[in-house]
Amino acid sequence: MRFVMDIDLDLVAGDATEELGRALRYWAGNLKHYELAEGTTEAVMDSAYTAVGTWEITR
Repeated sequence: MRFVMDIDLDLVAGDATEELGRALRYWAGNLKHYELAEGTTEAVMDSAYTAVGTWEITR
């Protein structure tokens, strides 16, 4: 299986480097609440709560 996170840096509010770091830290700590099974997916939001991407578990 693979964990795939796709973030469109052109969509993030503010500094893209800071927003990417924030998203990675958030999901690193939050994954414990999800079943890491094929098909699991979730939206990734920036600090302005705008959807900027997704992560998913794939085969």
